[in-house]
Amino acid sequence: MTIRTDDWIHLQVPELDGLPRPIIVRSQHLPKRHLFPRHSHRWNQFLYATSGTMFAAIENAWYVISPEQAYWVPTGVVHMTGALQDAEFRSLYIRDDVAAQLPRESIVFSVTPLMRALIVELTELGRAGEQSDYVERVERLILDQIVRLPSESFHLPWPQSPMLLRMCQELFDNPSDERDIAAWGRELGASPRTLHRRFEREVGIGLREWRNRLRVFRAIDLLGASDNITEIALELGYSTPSAFTYMFRQRMGCAPSEWRRTIRATQ
Repeated sequence: MTIRTDDWIHLQVPELDGLPRPIIVRSQHLPKRHLFPRHSHRWNQFLYATSGTMFAAIENAWYVISPEQAYWVPTGVVHMTGALQDAEFRSLYIRDDVAAQLPRESIVFSVTPLMRALIVELTELGRAGEQSDYVERVERLILDQIVRLPSESFHLPWPQSPMLLRMCQELFDNPSDERDIAAWGRELGASPRTLHRRFEREVGIGLREWRNRLRVFRAIDLLGASDNITEIALELGYSTPSAFTYMFRQRMGCAPSEWRRTIRATQ
């Protein structure tokens, strides 16, 4: 993982000796551009932002986490998490002995209203120190609901070779860069055909698709901080707000303004 986070604030990863219950909820406010560096846990983690926008990074991919989504990290998987915008989040730590039916790989889930309500309820029960059959029933419901949550495939894969790392980092820093594969080939000293094949082999998708995903990723970040759709569209390299809106709707199922209203309504 080489996307630059030099100017981010690195936080100490909270440590627990163990999980006294099948599920433990930890609540925290994470300011913008604060992150927990690469780490792993001795238990599963269900990471959910109740407000704001977060990211999770594992291996060669970044995942956006909005209040409509959650990120599942199985036991022992090395990952990094941070806030693109100020975020309130809940980490559900889940013991392996109750997670037999839960995924064995990292995955992004869509969070249903029921799941959100169960997380909020378990959080409040924990703050009150309640220990009862009702708490156990809420925990069982959460485990049942995780299995039923729909998964999402949106993520931003990342290459490994120095040549492609340079290109992707420059595009990440400047998403309005319009250079095509031929221009990048001249810049990096490779033929367009070679560059195209290496990119697909390392990243798993073509440059055009990767650039589209990058712009969605950056759009989600920018929408959390700005109301000006025109400025966001230009910063991402779109000539008109309508072109940006069309792309965003195709990817996210709604217009940028609708997405922003939905997110803010949950905060």
